[in-house]
Amino acid sequence: MRKVQSQFGDGPLQQKLLVDDLQFLSDAALDQGGSGSGPNPHEYLGAALAACTSMTLKMYATRKAMGLENAIVTVDIERSDDIEKFTRDITLVGNLSLEEKARLLEIANKCPIHKALSGEIQIKTQLVN
Repeated sequence: MRKVQSQFGDGPLQQKLLVDDLQFLSDAALDQGGSGSGPNPHEYLGAALAACTSMTLKMYATRKAMGLENAIVTVDIERSDDIEKFTRDITLVGNLSLEEKARLLEIANKCPIHKALSGEIQIKTQLVN
């Protein structure tokens, strides 16, 4: 996997994110002291789960020749009592049987980001200078 780098951007909290030659922004909302120029880190976390879910569903459905035309995945994250609570809504578009829909729901729970977020996570932090 390619490394992600973050460094200060313009404005009070904006961050420039780099993945190889890809560049994008993260920021805090105006009411949180940022300039609102990009998704905040939690929104990127939700985006990672949503994108991984729909990619996983597309790969599986294609491999199994299912009639899945689209998978619309919406993720909301709320923090309560020091617990991150993810709500993931999936809309399956296409000619699918009830069995196929049930199987795709099972597959959604096997996407790598779902597994990472629901499993044990270790973060090693070190200064490099």
